[in-house]
Amino acid sequence: MTTVTSPTAADREGRPTAPAPRPRVSPGGWLRHSLAITNRNLLHLLRDPTLMTFVVLQPVMFVVLFNYVFGGAMNFPGVDYAQFLIPGVIVQTVAFAGAATGIGLTEDLSKGILDRFRSLPIARSAYLTGRIVADAARTLISVLVIFAVGFLIGFRFEAGAGAGVAAIALAVAFGAAMSWVGAWIGLVARTPEAAQSGGFIWLFPLVFASSVFVQPTTMPGWLEAFAKVNPITVVADATRALTIGGPVTSPLLKALAWIAAITAVFFALSVQRYRRMQ
Repeated sequence: MTTVTSPTAADREGRPTAPAPRPRVSPGGWLRHSLAITNRNLLHLLRDPTLMTFVVLQPVMFVVLFNYVFGGAMNFPGVDYAQFLIPGVIVQTVAFAGAATGIGLTEDLSKGILDRFRSLPIARSAYLTGRIVADAARTLISVLVIFAVGFLIGFRFEAGAGAGVAAIALAVAFGAAMSWVGAWIGLVARTPEAAQSGGFIWLFPLVFASSVFVQPTTMPGWLEAFAKVNPITVVADATRALTIGGPVTSPLLKALAWIAAITAVFFALSVQRYRRMQ
């Protein structure tokens, strides 16, 4: 027998009723949702030959061009330019990879894929976390390619293999932090074209006003002061310390502080922006 419920006062008066509250997701559920979305994005990466080619060839191009175009003009007493360059190019590459996160997110948005995820009973941050983890895997591929090309032009892990692994982990962590920035920009921009412009325009001053290609001491005083506190410089210097030697503790702690701060701020901003789109 079918039970007929009587309409509420709000229904009779034509007022909209409040939507049913979204069910809370347990930490285990959040992890499963995030991993499922990570798997989806990794499969998309592997099945897109154009994207995979870009991931592999762009780092090779950066290393070869900067080493052979700038290398002859650079003078670093006691240090081969390839040793100085490779850690810097790695940090540059992972920083630019963050912009790709925003572009990919807006592509999902324009195709309606994001609407489908938002309609599912999954954790609201799972989509963003899954994309960041998948993009971190893509970043890892780029970092390994750069080191491989670096070995061909003379780069070596002078501080040991263990420190080299730590340098790779640091670069991937910084790339993930920059991906959170890219995710927020993508959610604000909402179109791939706007995300591409907004994702790169602010990165160029940070990358080129840093120690990626030259020492900040060669810059004018006002620019040197900015370059020394620039997070790109801080992470590049920590990566160099882990790969070619030198004091490690101070630059590494500063780099980790920047990574933690960027991740915390833009994770919160991205999740808040995503929730407002519901």
